[in-house]
Amino acid sequence: MTEIPEHLLKRAQAAREKAAAEAPAEAAAAAPAASEAAADPRIPAHLLERSKSAKARAEGASADGGGGVAVQEKVASVVQAAPAGGGIPVGAGPGGNTQRLLTVVKSGSIQEVKATPVDKVHTWPHLLAAEFVAALVCLAFTFIFSVFVNAPLLQLANNNQTPNPSKAPWYFLGLQELLTMFHPMVAGVTIPGVGMIVLILAPYIDKNPSNKPEDRKFAISLMTVHLMFWAVLVMIGSFFRGPGFNFTLPWRDGLFFEL
Repeated sequence: MTEIPEHLLKRAQAAREKAAAEAPAEAAAAAPAASEAAADPRIPAHLLERSKSAKARAEGASADGGGGVAVQEKVASVVQAAPAGGGIPVGAGPGGNTQRLLTVVKSGSIQEVKATPVDKVHTWPHLLAAEFVAALVCLAFTFIFSVFVNAPLLQLANNNQTPNPSKAPWYFLGLQELLTMFHPMVAGVTIPGVGMIVLILAPYIDKNPSNKPEDRKFAISLMTVHLMFWAVLVMIGSFFRGPGFNFTLPWRDGLFFEL
């Protein structure tokens, strides 16, 4: 509940004290006050009607010989808000209004004005501008690098002589390495097929919409295992396989890998 300001509490206390001081007054003093209150347009109509009915009941009770004092006190408490001098009633609000104060609301907006941080940006120009600049940097690097470094081209292929070792391109060396360990059906179909199916089903297994690494542990772990598994196979096939595709140590027997 909202706390009522101190000055309103003091004003209400003063009104109660004044009402208690005027309560034992004679009943005749209530009649002039009621007539003046009726002439004051600032008092609501329903309060005037209540005052008249209370006055009528007081007169009837006094005629019966009992209960007149209690009714007179009620009448005095109703009309005490309009003093005889015609000034602003006791406890009145701004402009002399005498409506009862229901609650005090602190100033401020009832709407939430605090902006919620959003970790998303528009595709244009934020994303596309960064990608375009990155593409220009890569193109410039490739162009400058090709000016000073010759491409590692081999001699013309000899159909009568097969190179030893005969290695596939580096992006297929992982598959060639699997062929040395498992049956061709397992190495060429089963293992790659299972890996592709798991990667396809990964978005349906991990439905977390967050793009933060700490919230996507399953997806990041799955992709890390996949990349490390294939990277290790490619490195073994590239640097640790010599003549006859046998295992060798590059620092002892040399490097048998060419682009």
